[in-house]
Formats: sequence, C-alpha cells, structure tokens
Amino acid sequence: MPLRNDIKKVLVIGSGPIVIGQAAEFDYAGTQACRALKQEGLEVVLINSNPATIMTDKAMADKVYIEPLTLDVVKKIIEIEKPDSVLSTLGGQTGLTLSMQLAEEGFLESHGVKLLGANPETIHKAEDRQAFKDTMEKIGEPCIPSKVVEELEDAVDFTNNVIGYPVIIRPAFTLGGTGGGIANNEEELRDIATNGLRLSPIHQILVEKCISGWKEIEFEVIRDRKDNVITVCSMENFDPVGVHTGDSIVIAPAVTLTDKEYQMLRTAAINIISELKVEGGCNCQFALHPTSFEYAVIEVNPRVSRSSALASKATGYPIAKVATKIAIGYTLDEIINAVTGKTYACFEPALDYVVVKFPKWPFDKFVYAKRTLGTQMMATGEVMAIGTSFEQAMMKAVRSIELGMDSMNLKKLANVPTEEIEKLLYNVDDERSFVVFEALKRGISVEKIHEITRIDNWFISKLKNLVELEKYLADGALTDDKYDLAKRYGYLDSTIERISGQKCPKHRDFVYKMVDTCAGEFKAETPYFYSTYDDENEALQFLDRKKTDKKKIIVFGSGPIRIGQGIEFDYCSVHCVWALKEMGYEAVICNNNPETVSTDFDTGDRLYFDPLTKEDVASLIATEKPDGVVVQFGGQTAIKLTKYLDEMGVNILGTSADSIDAAEDRERFDELLNKCGIPRPAGHTVMNVDEALAAAESLGYPVLMRPSYVLGGQNMIIAHSDQDIIEYMAIITRGGLENPVLIDKYMMGKEVEVDAICDGTDYLIPGIMEHIERAGIHSGDSISVYPAMTLTKKIRETIIDYTKKLAFELKVIGLVNIQYVVYNNEVYVIEVNPRSSRTVPYISKVTGVPMVDIATKIMLGETLKQQGYESGLYREAEYIAVKVPVFSFAKLHDVDTALGPEMKSTGECLGIAHNFEDALYKGLVGAGYDLTKKTGGGVLITVRDTDKQEILYVAEKFERLGFTLYATSGTASILNRNMIAANVVRKASEEGPNVMDLLDSGKIDYVISTSAKGRLPALDSVKIRRKTVERSICCLTAIDTANAVADILAMGKDIDDIEMVDITKI
Repeated sequence: MPLRNDIKKVLVIGSGPIVIGQAAEFDYAGTQACRALKQEGLEVVLINSNPATIMTDKAMADKVYIEPLTLDVVKKIIEIEKPDSVLSTLGGQTGLTLSMQLAEEGFLESHGVKLLGANPETIHKAEDRQAFKDTMEKIGEPCIPSKVVEELEDAVDFTNNVIGYPVIIRPAFTLGGTGGGIANNEEELRDIATNGLRLSPIHQILVEKCISGWKEIEFEVIRDRKDNVITVCSMENFDPVGVHTGDSIVIAPAVTLTDKEYQMLRTAAINIISELKVEGGCNCQFALHPTSFEYAVIEVNPRVSRSSALASKATGYPIAKVATKIAIGYTLDEIINAVTGKTYACFEPALDYVVVKFPKWPFDKFVYAKRTLGTQMMATGEVMAIGTSFEQAMMKAVRSIELGMDSMNLKKLANVPTEEIEKLLYNVDDERSFVVFEALKRGISVEKIHEITRIDNWFISKLKNLVELEKYLADGALTDDKYDLAKRYGYLDSTIERISGQKCPKHRDFVYKMVDTCAGEFKAETPYFYSTYDDENEALQFLDRKKTDKKKIIVFGSGPIRIGQGIEFDYCSVHCVWALKEMGYEAVICNNNPETVSTDFDTGDRLYFDPLTKEDVASLIATEKPDGVVVQFGGQTAIKLTKYLDEMGVNILGTSADSIDAAEDRERFDELLNKCGIPRPAGHTVMNVDEALAAAESLGYPVLMRPSYVLGGQNMIIAHSDQDIIEYMAIITRGGLENPVLIDKYMMGKEVEVDAICDGTDYLIPGIMEHIERAGIHSGDSISVYPAMTLTKKIRETIIDYTKKLAFELKVIGLVNIQYVVYNNEVYVIEVNPRSSRTVPYISKVTGVPMVDIATKIMLGETLKQQGYESGLYREAEYIAVKVPVFSFAKLHDVDTALGPEMKSTGECLGIAHNFEDALYKGLVGAGYDLTKKTGGGVLITVRDTDKQEILYVAEKFERLGFTLYATSGTASILNRNMIAANVVRKASEEGPNVMDLLDSGKIDYVISTSAKGRLPALDSVKIRRKTVERSICCLTAIDTANAVADILAMGKDIDDIEMVDITKI
C-alpha cells in the first residue's frame, strides 16, 4: 500500500547543534528524509536550531525554522503551521525526546497531529530502562543483571548486596552515554550515580553488572508495518564491551563470529524489532561472550543513529530514505533500492570488502584532558575507510584521521622501554590500538596482549601481519614482490621508502572498486568507489561505459568533524556540487567522513570514499583526469593539498596556490599589508624562550602567542607575564620547533569578521559581523551578531576599503574570510583566509546571498555583474541574527572551560528576529542557557585583577535583578568597596565550607569566572569551572557574555512574546 492518504503536511524535528555524541549523522539522515518527503509531493516544515548544516538550507523544506529546540517553541510552530503529522525518528535523541513529551502531554492528540516512524509505546519500551527489561524478558532475550533506580541509596544497596562491583551506570533518555560511567567502588558509584540522576530528564538510572571484556556486536535492522524485516549490516567493535561504540574502532561486516553466532544474534535482532513494532530503522547492540555462546542485549535505539549512518555508507543502502518512506506508509517490497535502480529495498545488502570506522578525538586540542575511554562518548567525529582486507582498510583509516600518521607507528612510543609498553596496554584510551601495534613490534605475544586488553585475537593477529610486513620491508633489498605485498596491505610509496630506506622499484597507482550493495550481483547506477591495489579498475570501466561531453570537476571534502573544522565545510562542499551540476558540469566528490551529506550516494555524480592525502589524491587524478579541482570549500584539509596539486600541474579553480601561500606565510603577508597600507598588531617571530621574553618586553604585556601553521587556534595563548611565557613556550616546544612561534601585541578591542566574494574586478561583502566578546576569544567561540550594530560610519567604510584592497591584492577568485580588530577607533587586520569559513552558511541563510553558488560560478568564469551583483557591501537584511556557540564540556574530563584564543566549541545555534534582544534571547535559549530564573537565585563572581573594574557594572545589574551575590576574597572586596553587597566565599584550596561546597548546595544559578592563568586541572579557577559543568550551572568566562546575559534577564522575556521566523521568506 503506497502513501497514506491522511498525510499532507509533515513537521520534521532536527537534532540541533553539534555536540559530542550527536554530530552530523543526523543532518545526513534529516536531509535524506526531507528530500524523500518532497519527492512524494508532501509539504515539509522543518525546525532545527543549527545554522551550519545543509539540512536548514532553504532548498530542503517548504518552511524552515531555525529556532531553539525547546518544547514551547515546537508547540508554537505546530500552532502556526498546523501540520497533520510529525516525523521524530531522524532528529537523534533531541527529536525523539521532544516528540515523546508532546505525545505524553496529549498536545499532539488535541491538535490532531500523528506521530510517524515510532509510536510512543515503542519509544517507551526501548528508552525506558525498566520497560525495556520487561520486554526482553517477555520474548526470552537475555539482559545483563541490572536494576532501574530513581534514588541514590537504592543504587548503592543493590550494588553492594546483589551484583557487586564493577557496575555500569546508564541514565535514561540521554545521549551518547552522557552522565554514565563505570564504577569500581562505592565512592565512584555515589559520584557517577548522583550525576546520572541529575542529567536524566526523568531522574532515572540503570545500574547494571559490568561485563567489560565481552565482544560488542551491532546489527542495523529495518522493518515495515507488514512485519517484513531485513538486517542491513552487522558491525563489530575492535574494543570489547566497556568502551562506547562511538569511541571504538568499528569493523563492518562483523568478522570474528562463527556462522552459528552470527545467525543467533541476527535472529535475536529480528525478534526484538518485531516485538517493539518499530517501523523504520533500528539499531541493536549485543554483548557476546568470547568463548561460550552466551550473549546479552545491551540496548536498542528505535531511531536512525550514528551506527545507521555508518551502516548506510558501508553498504550503500540508504537507511534514512527507506525509513522515511516506511513512515509514510510504504512497505519494503514497494521501495526501489536507489543504488542499483533494479532491486527492491527488501534485498539484504552483501559486502565484498571490509569497512573500518576510526574515531576522531579532540585530545590533540585539549592537552590536559583525561584520555580514558569509557561508556560516555568523547569523539567529535569519525572517518571511514574501505578496503579488500582489514589491514588495508586500517592503514587507510589511520592516514585519514589527520594525526599526521601514515602507518600504525606512533612516534612518541618509539623510545618507551618495553616493560612500560606492557603497562600501557592496561590503559583504555584513544591510543590503545597504536600501543598494541608497538607491543607486537617488541615481541609481546598475541595471547599476552589478548589477556590484558580482551581485544579479539583475530584483530591482534591482523596487526601482527602489519608488524611482520614492516620487518620484511626493512630487511634486505626492496624487490617488486615486497612492493606489491606492501601495496596490497595499503601502504603508500612514501611509507614503503621510509621503512625500507630504499627507493621503490616501480610505481603503481591505486585502482578503484565499486560499492554496489549486492557484492557485484547487479550493476550499480549510482557510482560509489574505494581505492585498492589490483589489476581491474572499475572506475575506468564505468567512465568508458558512460562517456559524456561534460567537463569534470573534483571537489575535495573536509574529512572528519573536529573542533575548529565542523559541518560548515560540508555545507559548502555540497552547495558547490549543486552549483556545478546546475551549470552542466560533472561533479566528483572525494571525502572520507561517513556522517555527512557530501558522502551521500546521490549528492555528486561520482563519489570516491578515500583518504585526502597527496598520494591517494594523485591516484584519483590519474583515473578521473579532471578538467579542474576545487579546494577552497574543504577547510584546512583540502587547502593543505593545494601546493602539491599545483606542482602536479592540476588546474586549481579559484584562488591560486601562490595567493594561498601569501596569506599563510607571515613574511609575505606583512609585505602585502605594507604595500596596501593596512595596519596589523605589532609582532615578532621567535625560536626560543629568551627571544620570546625579549619580544614580549618590547611589545608590552599582554601578548598573544601562537605557533605559525594552525587552524582553530591550536595552542594559542594570551600571556600576561614572564612566567606565562616560560610555561607556554615549554608546551609549544614540547614537540620540537620546526616553525617559529609568533608573538603579537594583544589588543582588547572589538572583533569584526567579514566574508567576501571576489571575481578579480569586483567584490561583494554579503554582511559584516561583530562579536559580543572582545578580541582574544576565538571567533568560533564568540557570540557573533549580523549586521554589526556598533560600528561608526567611518570604521565601516575603512573595513569595506581594507577588504577590497586585500581581496584584490591576494588575487582572490571565490571566497575570502577576514578578521579585524577595532581598537581605539583604528582598524587592524588579525588574519586573512582565502577559503570558505565557518560563518558562510549562516550569512548565506540570513542575507539571502547564496555565497557558495556565486563563488563556484565565479571560479568557472562568470562575473559578479553577470550574476546580478554590484561591488561593495550588500544591502542589510531586515532581520538581526545572533550566532551562539555550543560546547561539549560535560563529555570531556579535566578540560578548562575558560574561553580564549583556542577554539573549544563543537557546534552553534542561531537566533533570528527583528530586534537584537529577541535574537540574542533565542540564540541563548537554543544554546541551552537557562533564562527562566528571574529572581532569588545566586551568582558567584571570581575574576582576575584586570577585570575587577569592569565587573562592577555587570554585578550591579545582577544585584538589581534580585540575585544574591557571592565572591572570592579579592573580587568581594572590590564589590563591597563600591557599595555592591557580596558574600565572601573561601577559595577551593581552603578548608570548607568553601566555594566548591557552595556550588554543590544548589544556591548558585550563574558563575562569572575569569582567570589570568588557566588550563592546568590543579588550579583553583579550573576546579571551579569544572564543578559548574558537573553541576550543570551556567558558567560565563567572559565579562562581555555575562553582560549580555544580564541584559536579557532584565527584559524578562518569554518565548511566547517572540515571533517565529521562517527563513525561506527572507
């Protein structure tokens, strides 16, 4: 039975800003869903607070609301738009929880709205820990011994008297294992359980026996209402149970199971989905005893999840699209598989290759973070690699992950003594797979490693094959046979030469194989390739078969999602592909991130799922022979390839390699600024501590220090004294200095950001943005306002003039992003990036200027005038937009939350309104700030000396609002001297009752904390900020942010007073 006739208008709930545990995989799913619904002729209304994603693009739905994802807002939009149904299974945990609340309150029923995809009973059975246990017992599926509790003492009592330690705590209705953990004794149990109960929206946790060491296996299953069920993909974790699946290396299909084990778990998965009556996609996680046939069900997600994005990309089976069609009434035998174009969706995919998913963790950014992995997810993103063997896929994954590695050899382990390496095997952290590799190199046996790590012998033996190969390469002459073997295992020529110390005897490019969902049984219609080492090149055969006269362009993507380079760059890549197709070109995508829309099977004309390194890219160019390539939309990942592509003689569209170098190279950039007469903060380059101290003395403190060559402000710091310089030079020079350290005068001015488009003769500035926080806080972590509200006419004109000069002098063809600081009425340039930036999506959506499309057309030879745009600043939109950053501190241990020049946010929200206050209010609410507590709360203030004068003005505002003020001794004496009443609190290092006890008491709603130093977990100020994260207290680490929050609280607004904006009308 096709489409239900009672559905005409569907509301799709998105997943909101990107946080650890809920990343781009839901945008990919939501985008696929919106497209599937529109193909069926339905009207689609979308709500999602994330401006950076392609999902909130005007092209995606008939009505697009970028509004906070709160219950009140969703109700308001249902009242305005009157949809007849709501689709909730594609917005991650956020969408699921919101639709559950709407259903339980009876709001959907009273407004005649149907819930598609999963009925409330199904969600309840899968998400409520007790109901889930009862359901499993009813159908005879084994669960791990556990108990659902709502009080702390019940948890302690059950553990001590019934199951014993260690135990796992899992809060109900939270995401990516938030608030959970493994407790080995009563003290840890009390700590984790208290936190878990607070973070669960229904104040409920599950205490279960810890069976770490069993294998973790997942099945991705799809069911329709006629009870047709298929398994799309099985997946196996490299790490045993105890590490969150999002933090584990994952292999698909499952590789170490016997046929009996596989069939047993597959049957269980099918029984579970049928009992839960899920209609659409569902993910089942199992724990399997390594030697007996004993197994247990860990959990079931009755929605599209991170694993379904992986399963979808691994098999080529479009899970989200099929799930959406099932939700509106189709059955599996009526849906055609879009990849083959011939088979139906009820065919189970078959794989003739292996897929490895490798997580991307943020620890290279957060030097002091605790790296131990557990049941709470910490990775910000992931890469996927496809190969004909596990070894080959693993080698491709390692070089995709952007840690500067091209093999499993981790540099820092090389000089560690063998007994230390054996001890390191006990650490469950992000480097464990590399430690296992090093241990094998030192001759520690496979059995011994298995005994310590409980990683399956099969994986360890496969890594041992790589160790043996490297020994074989280093021993004796490098023959043709050795070279062929190393290539089959996925090694690059440069790696083979380094390990063997000899030149390669020959060179062979990689060839490409097709992903077709059916192990080659049917010819695929949507070409999707991976590289391997073989004789037959299926990509070449395909190109011969489908010859066209169209010109070919390759677009390089941005790789894994990480702090500093997020989903925004994928938005740009996808828009570029759409523009290329519209202009009659063939668009080819190369990327390695399974969560994104760019790697969807039907986004480009062809997709290559491969690492973005020089040698991998060279093979692709040899096969495709493109007419041009695009690098300016893939962030630093793609920009890094520019020089190499240029040397190969590839036609780079847009800004030239030489111009990109002129903007990145300090000396060339200085020359260029002098030529244009544009000032920048005074600065020096230094190579050691003495030079650094001398430079700082001549400039005068504070100074900004940073290594030259980074994205997202890695290892950037503001130094206030000699002592800071000595400490930070030690951190920066730890890895050895190849490039100099830059030291600049730090200007506490207003930061202004501009994105511009240039065609060589004209330039267009869609909008000027200003930051609420002063310079010194990374632009990705600042609250950003469009249009700039406080600039004088003269300064605005100066900024436009400087932008024009820089764009022309750098010969920009396409996009450029420039950051300025306005200090004492002078404009200074901080940096220039001749590529797309993280603000492009939000400015495109608010101003109505499709920036990426315009830039793509310019690269292909159209001018701005031909596209109907004049030179200069584009007219201001009638709306004000405020972008507010969102952080994931709760997921990372020991990371200081104080904001500075190093970027820390993982995502962002947008508030759009006709006036500034409403826009800021929406942005803050969307980002999770609690603005409801009007009076009677408490504010704790502890600031560094340089901020003590300014804090008076802000503290007074909070006092007027009826808050009780608390402060540490230095700050309190300044407040009290100025007639602002504040209670003195003892510091964290002093005896109790001190500031930590105050934060535990529940009296505090806001904390304002700035400190001259930071980062080290042992410091008092860092302890206070970490405590606010654990207790979910709003912590403001910049005076300007605190001031903005106070102003909003003073207005006493409510979401009911504020209009909702549909951006398709802008």
